[in-house]
Amino acid sequence: MELARATNRSVRLRNRSALLTRLFLDGPLTRQDLVRSTGLSQPAVSNVVADLIDEGLVAEAGAAESDGGRPSMLLRIAPRFAFVVGVDVGETRVRVELFDFAMTLLASIEYPLDPARTEPDVVAGHVLAGIDAVTGEADVAPADVLGVGIGVSGVVEQGVEAVVHAQALGWDRVPLERLISAGTDLPLHIDNGAKTLGQAEMWFGAGRGARHAVFALVGSGVGASVVTNGATYRGASSSAGEWGHTTLVYGGRACRCGARGCLEAYVGAEAIIDRYREARRGRAVPGEDEESQLAALVAAADTSATARRVLDETAGYLGAGVANLINLFNPQRVVLGGWAAMALGDLLPAVREAAGRQALRQPYEQASIELCRLGVDAVALGAATLPIARFLTEGGVRR
Repeated sequence: MELARATNRSVRLRNRSALLTRLFLDGPLTRQDLVRSTGLSQPAVSNVVADLIDEGLVAEAGAAESDGGRPSMLLRIAPRFAFVVGVDVGETRVRVELFDFAMTLLASIEYPLDPARTEPDVVAGHVLAGIDAVTGEADVAPADVLGVGIGVSGVVEQGVEAVVHAQALGWDRVPLERLISAGTDLPLHIDNGAKTLGQAEMWFGAGRGARHAVFALVGSGVGASVVTNGATYRGASSSAGEWGHTTLVYGGRACRCGARGCLEAYVGAEAIIDRYREARRGRAVPGEDEESQLAALVAAADTSATARRVLDETAGYLGAGVANLINLFNPQRVVLGGWAAMALGDLLPAVREAAGRQALRQPYEQASIELCRLGVDAVALGAATLPIARFLTEGGVRR
């Protein structure tokens, strides 16, 4: 009897998970749509949907268009069922955003960081202050927050608590989850920023419909998320995707990680600005921070041969890096995201051309190379989906 009850419960949770996932990613949908997309029977869908509506997780969203028969009711995730916080811990700022359960942005705040001095306790303090700020602005009680997702630079070692290794920042086994949890009781979910960007683009952006894709994050540093058969590839200890520290030029420019010739040493925003400074014979690049300096470089390319040459070289380096991704992983899509990639968006045709010269012809012809669709908020948005992904997998049962 106990085994039968356990089996029935696991089946029901699996059905709830399937229906909630479809509604979250593709809703609003009718009950008939859910039968077709999940393969569940009509009675099973009706029973589970009734429970989800009673629990406030799902709401009716009006009647679907009818071809003459009785109209069917559309169903959607209830936007006010719960709220989630997404955090983007970049190298120049911490961005904290609050979303409702339909992923509508409700509040956002940023805290600048000194790239030369990114201290873990300072980052933790900004995250905690940001959570208080956005929930306060939107008048959301902590009890209504499902969880906090955090995307960070470097390798995130998952375990009892998440530990971050980020050589470029000087972080070695930083207990970031412990530092943040000391100031909040909210559930924390921490992952690499490129991986959270990849999840956001797979769910809502340029990755939708693809089973094999690579999402490249180009900001101050460079990383990637590899999705194969719909799942993020993590490797033995979740460090897969450190694309920025693959070798582009043996014995080349010094990289912040301590090696030489890494891709990041050529196409990361810090490296691009440094190459431009060298091309200007040491003269400072206009601007107060990396974003304004990179914008100045892009603007100068219309009139300056030096700026144009640096950008052309950058497109070549980035195209070679993309070609490596195509040759290694045979993706359907390569999506370039991150604030620096967005600033360099006009280089996309040149990047495609350079990738075509370096990649093997057959996998290159099968792959599209695109800019991300979610802009600079993609890392925080993807981070906010981490507690939702757990919730959906567990059948919509809050711990």
